[in-house]
Amino acid sequence: MSHTHRELELLEALKRLGGSARNADLAHALDVSEETVRRTVKALSITSDVERVRGGAYLAGTQSEPSFFRRISLRSDEKRLIASVVADVVEDGMTIYLDVGSTTAYVAEELRQHKNLTVVTNSIGVAQTLVHINNNKVHLLGGEMQGNERGTFGHVTTRQVQRFVIDMAVLSLDGVSQSRGFLYQNSVEADLSCAIAELADQVLIAFDHGKLGENAPYVGPDPRRVSYVVTDRAPEEPFATSFANWGIESLVASENA
Repeated sequence: MSHTHRELELLEALKRLGGSARNADLAHALDVSEETVRRTVKALSITSDVERVRGGAYLAGTQSEPSFFRRISLRSDEKRLIASVVADVVEDGMTIYLDVGSTTAYVAEELRQHKNLTVVTNSIGVAQTLVHINNNKVHLLGGEMQGNERGTFGHVTTRQVQRFVIDMAVLSLDGVSQSRGFLYQNSVEADLSCAIAELADQVLIAFDHGKLGENAPYVGPDPRRVSYVVTDRAPEEPFATSFANWGIESLVASENA
């Protein structure tokens, strides 16, 4: 079946972005509106060239639905509120690190209003969102690509990030333990988060309230290295006490704030 020029452009953009992308990233890559992307994706889904997921699309026949898109569709309203608070903490001119988390993807969109940022990231989506915006400088770290996370990990990634003086690291997570701190499902993500927390002057961890009490097998950064947590509900006990004992300031995102 023949495709329109716009459909071919979108297919090529998906290939360049690793086979999957959010609508916002595709709109930026193609210099069109997100509504145009949604219409084009819908047409391509009818021909079975792409699969639609909430907030994005991926090339059909290459992978099952990426975990990134499953995660980004959960509690999207809460993540937008959290991202707005994170953006208020970040100052123009900072050197910041942003990871591959779904909440961090929303943070990247909010940071498009900031100026003169030096952005260090292992996320394809974050790099695409912030490059060529308001005199930002974006550095995409090398390493082994993990398709489901849409980012790079491993020894090369860790070595490259050590070249930067990071004012603030914005990290995500998979679970929070009252005794162990911040947890991850993926060992390489946990290792990279630990390394970056040791480098950064300030560490901010952003997550929705559903992560409190969630279990995961790998321990992340030392909680005493974390400056802020940003979430959508005030942490209750025992987490409130744990955060206070670790010296972490809790910032709460809400519609009434």
